[in-house]
Amino acid sequence: MDKVTEKSGMAYWKKIVILLCAGWITIWIYRSALAPVYPQIRSSLGGGVSDTALGSISSFYFLGYVIMQIPAGFLVDKIGKKRVLIPGFILFAIAALIVAMASSIQMIYVGSVLAGLGCGSFYGSAYSLTSQNIPANKKSFSTAIVNSGSAVGSGLGMILSSFLVAQQGMPWQTMMYITIVMIVCMVIAFQAIIKSNKDDIVNIQAAEEAAKAETPKVKEKVSLTTLFQPKMLFAYILYFATCYAYYMIVTWLPNFLATERGFHGAAIGFSSSLVAFASIPGALFFSKLADKYLTKKIQFIVVLELLSAAMLLLTVQATTSAFLLTALILYGFLGKLAVEPIIISWLGENAPAVGVGTTLGVFNFFGMMSSIIAPALTGSISDATGSKVLGFYIAIILLAVGTVLFLLANLRKKQA
Repeated sequence: MDKVTEKSGMAYWKKIVILLCAGWITIWIYRSALAPVYPQIRSSLGGGVSDTALGSISSFYFLGYVIMQIPAGFLVDKIGKKRVLIPGFILFAIAALIVAMASSIQMIYVGSVLAGLGCGSFYGSAYSLTSQNIPANKKSFSTAIVNSGSAVGSGLGMILSSFLVAQQGMPWQTMMYITIVMIVCMVIAFQAIIKSNKDDIVNIQAAEEAAKAETPKVKEKVSLTTLFQPKMLFAYILYFATCYAYYMIVTWLPNFLATERGFHGAAIGFSSSLVAFASIPGALFFSKLADKYLTKKIQFIVVLELLSAAMLLLTVQATTSAFLLTALILYGFLGKLAVEPIIISWLGENAPAVGVGTTLGVFNFFGMMSSIIAPALTGSISDATGSKVLGFYIAIILLAVGTVLFLLANLRKKQA
């Protein structure tokens, strides 16, 4: 493990933690900046753009993101992290510029897909860097700090977008230009901080040689039977439901608050950002608690999922702003970012010994598929019914059903 302290006095792994946290902040500012200004986007395109079409902006972004996951991971292993990250973020900047200059919803879709492809370069590179450079005794907490960048970026994106555009009257494209500046700064930081690709290649070759020396001649293969046994399949379904609720909230909560609950201006972004900011202490608290009580992970997962479903139900049924905001804060504290590390930890313990990577790949695929479906489906429901309330109920039902199936599968395992 590299413990070299550079001229600045900061160890390399600490720079990596800060850099990757900033990377997630940049990505999530982009992801969350458009949702609060859907009405302004509709107006700038001449009106006549449906909620389904607006929700599809997010769906197209995540389509590109999902498509890029496996190729990006493969390229990180073959050519190194810098050679994947930097071109990916350059594409991200170009995509944000296309969105800003778009004169039609179709052009925004093109930019969104390209932005998803560019951002898709980050996940594999980021967690390869953390696994290779962060000391083992600091890895969990450091990874939590890296992950918190997504919550910070999501909150900042909603607040800035609501304040600058909805309240101050700036063009909605302002947020895209802010994002472009941040992306350029990240590219410069990647180039300056991340070690050269020669180091990557040396590390990869060393790992391959070690694997050849240690791996038996006969290699086990992951079978579909083990990959999709009931407890694993229902874990994938549970994660799909968890992500479905989260991405539905990220995409449509600002619009829901504005059109159906009477929130205005910066209050929209501030209220929506509560989910993101509340998730940071939730993730840190419950991850440490689950590490302390290692045999109780299933109980933690089930309780957190059911409580987050209950908070979404309270959000929809709240009759006062204070009640609604309290439910949103509790959903953030108990929801996706709190339960996700525990599910991943459980998955690593229960996946086939030779198929942890494959299992996590399938797991992440299921989760990110929901990010494509949830925004567009909720938009379609809004067009058909004039309200997004049914979209919330679908998310609540999915969470409840997924949790019950996951619990039953694990109870059957215990009985066996």
